[in-house]
Amino acid sequence: MEKKLKLGIPKGSLEKATIELFEKSGWRINVHHRSYFPEIDDPEIECAICRAQEMSRYVEQGVLDCGITGKDWILENDSKVVTITDLIYSKVSKRPARWVLAVPADSEIKRLEDLEGKKIATELVNFTRRYFAERGIKVKVEFSWGATEAKVVQGLADAIVEVTETGTTIKAHGLKIIHELMQTYPQLIANQKAWEDDWKRKKIEQLAVMLQGALRADRLVGLKMNVSRENLEKIVKILPSLNAPTISPLYQTDWFAVETVVSENKVRELIPKLLEAGAQGIIEYALNKVI
Repeated sequence: MEKKLKLGIPKGSLEKATIELFEKSGWRINVHHRSYFPEIDDPEIECAICRAQEMSRYVEQGVLDCGITGKDWILENDSKVVTITDLIYSKVSKRPARWVLAVPADSEIKRLEDLEGKKIATELVNFTRRYFAERGIKVKVEFSWGATEAKVVQGLADAIVEVTETGTTIKAHGLKIIHELMQTYPQLIANQKAWEDDWKRKKIEQLAVMLQGALRADRLVGLKMNVSRENLEKIVKILPSLNAPTISPLYQTDWFAVETVVSENKVRELIPKLLEAGAQGIIEYALNKVI
């Protein structure tokens, strides 16, 4: 019987970014309308889409061998899974999101202790209850189905625990952040039994290597150029690189081909300097993966 790895793709805000990351990593995933079982161009993988909030439970139960979900939902569900690697990616900020405690801008609540006996609205109920219980602060935590910021504005709660990347939406609702509970980011996780299976473990490790390679390549570019022997040392001193630039002699000439990898935002300053130092035929190209 042919072996298959059951892979969970998060539905919702992470779905599009996850599928794009997989495509850059070497796997094409096609999601059909109203289907929870996308096609993937790898006969060794079967995909299923489920909410990020539920992913860690399905992986823990073995319904899925592995999947991608946020660190926050693993902690919320208190799931016993194997964390393979962090995958920090976002269309907004390319940095971890934060679960924060927010209150009205004119509130007298300044610190966690001021919430004693107060009501908090959040989608992250279990984690929030544990967080305050561990600090000996008695609060009432209620589940919010959405529009959590409005709960405080309408007087339905004294504070909220909400996820944010920039804090812009929270401020726009007239709230202020007074405490950060945790930072969260997507993680590739695996079922314990699947991780102990040699074949599945190797396949999961393949996913991890390629996904991380694609993430490392984000906002990096390759630069190629031709440099004469007399200008070579000047050019090498200017060039940043991951380790050291690659230098190859050009056939039957006193020139060299120089190649390196640099941050995309440095190129605009770097190319004029390279031209001034004598580089010629400069080529910039995109990278899919850096491993």
